[in-house]
Amino acid sequence: MKVITANRLLNGDVVWLGENDTWVERVTLARTFEGKDAVAEGLEIGANAEKNQEVVGVYEMDVTVEDGVIIPVRLRERIRAAGPTTHPNFGKQAQAVSA
Repeated sequence: MKVITANRLLNGDVVWLGENDTWVERVTLARTFEGKDAVAEGLEIGANAEKNQEVVGVYEMDVTVEDGVIIPVRLRERIRAAGPTTHPNFGKQAQAVSA
């Protein structure tokens, strides 16, 4: 299972492709894609958003779903979902956003 991620061009925030082709700030709100065709569709939506200068650095990432919650597989992606590790008063963890 995969989600599509990028960084918002306006402010650099990590975002994920959500329902209705919107970019959401929580991985838990991301739209999941299964199968090559579905992932290709998600990447195409992301490529169009890059062309429209909404986001930059679009790519797919592996996730699992545990108790209905999307969890990134790789440590790098878990860090991106949680916010900066250098200062707990900034980023998504300061906003009490669950990764």
